[in-house]
Amino acid sequence: MSGNHQTLALLLFSAFIAVTLAITTWVSRNRHGSAEEFYAGGRLFSPMENGFAIAGDYMSAASFLGISGLIALFGYDGMLYSVGFLVAWLVVLLLVAELVRNCGRFTLADVVAARMTERPVRIAAGISSVTVSVLYLVAQMVGAGSLVALLLGGTSNAARSWTVIGVGALMVIYVSFGGMRATTWIQIVKAVLLMMGATVLTVLVLVHFHGNVNALLTSAAERSGHGLKFLSPGLKYGGSWTARFDFISLGLALVLGTAGLPHILSRFYTVPTARAARRSVVWSIGLIGSFYLMTIVLGFGAAALVGSADVRASNPAGNTAVPLLAVVLGGGEGSAGGTILFAVVAAVAFATILAVVAGITLASSASVAHDLYASLRRPGRKQHSEVTVARVAAAGIGVAAIALGLVAQDLNVAFLVALAFAVAASANLPVLLYSLFWRNFTTRGAVWSVYGGLIPALLLVLLSPVVSGSPTSLFPGVDFQFFPLENPGLVSVPLGFLAGWIGTVTSPEPPDAAKHAETEVRALTGAGAV
Repeated sequence: MSGNHQTLALLLFSAFIAVTLAITTWVSRNRHGSAEEFYAGGRLFSPMENGFAIAGDYMSAASFLGISGLIALFGYDGMLYSVGFLVAWLVVLLLVAELVRNCGRFTLADVVAARMTERPVRIAAGISSVTVSVLYLVAQMVGAGSLVALLLGGTSNAARSWTVIGVGALMVIYVSFGGMRATTWIQIVKAVLLMMGATVLTVLVLVHFHGNVNALLTSAAERSGHGLKFLSPGLKYGGSWTARFDFISLGLALVLGTAGLPHILSRFYTVPTARAARRSVVWSIGLIGSFYLMTIVLGFGAAALVGSADVRASNPAGNTAVPLLAVVLGGGEGSAGGTILFAVVAAVAFATILAVVAGITLASSASVAHDLYASLRRPGRKQHSEVTVARVAAAGIGVAAIALGLVAQDLNVAFLVALAFAVAASANLPVLLYSLFWRNFTTRGAVWSVYGGLIPALLLVLLSPVVSGSPTSLFPGVDFQFFPLENPGLVSVPLGFLAGWIGTVTSPEPPDAAKHAETEVRALTGAGAV
């Protein structure tokens, strides 16, 4: 990209970072340091504010960069990501939002531990939540690296690496000093910016084709190099039986995974009532639905105006399709309009990444402090406050995410997020649903359910084409691939449910009927909720 692109985009990057750091500083001066303030922002946000924040948490770099890139490369099959991410919110609205808000305080483990032996359940749920969060963080880091590599000419691996490190450092600052309140306001600002940026680009694409969607799709098919196959199922997931099963696995992970994401569940605790939590989800569905419809237009627009070959040449995974589309819509390389539009899109995408990593880091550090530290600390030793431990945990999680982000720089960010969704659907969702709806569920069942989904999901990813055995793997030079599918959800999600059932029916302890009744009344009515 030209020097003008770089200068303007870097100025906009800097402006967003300055604004978010100002928000963090302002919030840190007005907080009283309690766990409720740090984890849940004092439960003071309105449904509309929280709905925008949830949308900001969910509309990540994977959505803006990754999904549009997959559509630009694979057409119809790439569009399936948009559908899966959106449909998942119906599961959240119908089964999770209100009940979780009534049953818990800060984390997923609060809901499960309400009727179980706390220590083993909190340790299992805490480990699972941190694992999902780190996988999700890696996707955002990769998106940041791809974006800045494009900005600085597309060839600088050092620039990508330093970007990953810089994003990690900023997220630790946001979380450590601002907690949930700063993170929420950053999410709201980012959601507004992202919706505005996506709307402008979508309108420009439609104007370019005079509102004729058929012309847009026809042009995309012609420039894709695949012809009409680009607009039909099967380009990515139809070539073989493994590809078809991969598609089923992907759909299962996307639709079920959202309800198990720690940073989404933690947002339901930032509002004062369960009704407000439910209304928050309604707000977020409206925003997220509109956004995903726009990513479809942007993906096909990138294929039609940039060309699938040029998108792949810039970034093999397609992560730079939207910034390249912005240059073309603005008037082309070297034009003032192209420079401005590219810079705005790059800055919005960068803001998206910073905001999402802050939310995920806060949720995972809360799991470390509220669940793991509280369960593992030894009696009689000096105890640190949960908030202090959470701040230290944020730094440790940041380091882990940076390290993994440097390794996974060449993978598509939407694909990486799908792996995080698969782990969340395998380990977190079964134990959450069993705890809320199964009267006979026991502590052993809860622990087995978490580990029975988490361990197979991680093992299957390690033994899949994602890690080794193909030219696009993390380690293409070695081959220890034994599992043929790229996404483990088809196997690991049923295993999570099965392990929970087996653990419960073989458990020596009887289920606690009184605690279940108490949890059921609290979940459905809100009586006794924090």
